[in-house]
Amino acid sequence: MSTNISKKKRDDLLDKIKQIRAFIAAAPQDENTGNLLSYLSELEKDVNGKKYGLVFEEHREEIDEVLDTHTPVLTEDADLFIDHGGQMNFLLEGDNLAALKLLEKTHRGNIDLIFIDPPYNTRNGDFGYDDSRVDLTDTFRHSKWVSFMSERLLVARRLLKNDGVIFIAIDDNEQAALKLLCDQLFGEENFLASIIWQHSIQPKGYSGTFSVHHNYILCYQKTAQFVLNSLPRTDEDNKAYANPDNDPRGRWRSGDVRNALYRPNLIYDIISPSGNVIKPCANGWRWSKETVEEKIKSGEIIFSKDETRIIRKIYLDTLEGRTPETIWFGKDVGTTRSAMSEIKEIFGSSAFGTPKPTSLIERTLRLISRTDATVLDFFAGSGTTGHAVMKLNAEDGGTRRFILCTNNENGICRDVTYERIRRVIDKEDYAASLKYYKVDYVPISDRMYYEYADELLRHIRELVELENGINFTGNEEIAIVLTDEELEIFLDDEGICKRCRKLYMGHDVLLDAQQAQALQEYNIAVNVIPDYYYKELEG
Repeated sequence: MSTNISKKKRDDLLDKIKQIRAFIAAAPQDENTGNLLSYLSELEKDVNGKKYGLVFEEHREEIDEVLDTHTPVLTEDADLFIDHGGQMNFLLEGDNLAALKLLEKTHRGNIDLIFIDPPYNTRNGDFGYDDSRVDLTDTFRHSKWVSFMSERLLVARRLLKNDGVIFIAIDDNEQAALKLLCDQLFGEENFLASIIWQHSIQPKGYSGTFSVHHNYILCYQKTAQFVLNSLPRTDEDNKAYANPDNDPRGRWRSGDVRNALYRPNLIYDIISPSGNVIKPCANGWRWSKETVEEKIKSGEIIFSKDETRIIRKIYLDTLEGRTPETIWFGKDVGTTRSAMSEIKEIFGSSAFGTPKPTSLIERTLRLISRTDATVLDFFAGSGTTGHAVMKLNAEDGGTRRFILCTNNENGICRDVTYERIRRVIDKEDYAASLKYYKVDYVPISDRMYYEYADELLRHIRELVELENGINFTGNEEIAIVLTDEELEIFLDDEGICKRCRKLYMGHDVLLDAQQAQALQEYNIAVNVIPDYYYKELEG
């Protein structure tokens, strides 16, 4: 039996703390002894702290300071609204932690799939932290990155449905840390795969070094309710299937007839039609003797020409799809080079330095069965995720919708992410619409709720649109009223009421009997806007 040396050291230290506490407790009590007892409790807590997993220095970001004194809100840039039918999608410009806090109000437990491509924290300082680039000279660069990701992944997990899934692209710089972090946040039991993506095909690098051709995509389910979808089969997948014996069931390939584990009850001889004895492998056959006889009769198992072995047929028409592998080749899902080609085709230049190919994101979308999924990417970059969602919808008739979040550093959100979505909708005539929101902040520090409640009310419309995937602007079939006065104005206009089919009404708007009857006569369905958007601030 092994000895846990670290545990023994901790137990010895805890025993010493216990002795010190007993000594102090027996002494005359004053402010100093009280402080010492408090310090001992803190030491004891640290000693009993986490013993295995990812350990890192927690860091506060500038956005943490902002969120301590402000609450985030959304403001629409109406000039950037794209109205092109189909599903209503959303692009949020601003710090993604603040955006995620808002999405918690509208989409908690309602996201089907998250794909993110966060900064990789490379040696080249690609990771910005509080307006400075983190590079090799920063001794806390790994802790800062993990702290940064931890905050965002905690919220991301809460946004996922119980049968939801998250895909996170990463490279060797932080793959190990990210795996431990996700094991901690999502649960080791919910780890699905560490996918290897061949991001380049051409040799690169220098003599004496490895030519790196891959990144990783870590995949975690939220709970065991997630169901992994099979992938569509291609001609390449089916090339091993043939029908040399004109079997009426069609093309087939041979399958294993051996048992993987030793089973003495499955060890028996098989007699061929000519009387030849076929011996089993060391572990036995895959099925019982009775089952093998049935499969021989049905033709699913045949004998080789010399009758020295049996052949199991796996029929192509029995396969519903292809089991997803953990190695994704560039020829199948695209490479960094093909992604750059996509960007150049859209913009005419290299408008973004490290895009992902749309076919890579499409592969992740195909791994869930829902064609009406809500997809989130809060490191949206060049907007590949939104592009991939629209492209796949056009291909299979799906009604997936996307929510993208990114900051506007160097104009990326407005000039790249939005512009890409706008251009591909226009070029490909995708049935898809887009609303562009900016994350803003309302100061709440040293103010009572009633002092800024009206300011929050002015931003409720955006949250209702975001949560329900709708558009109020220019849409006569839906309307929103947030105050008693707005309700009176709405009901006074008979023309608007006749055209409206659904009314979103603030939770504290009170209907009198006459107003309720009017809504009923106009056949207007009422959706009461929930009070959870800013409920936590009221107390």
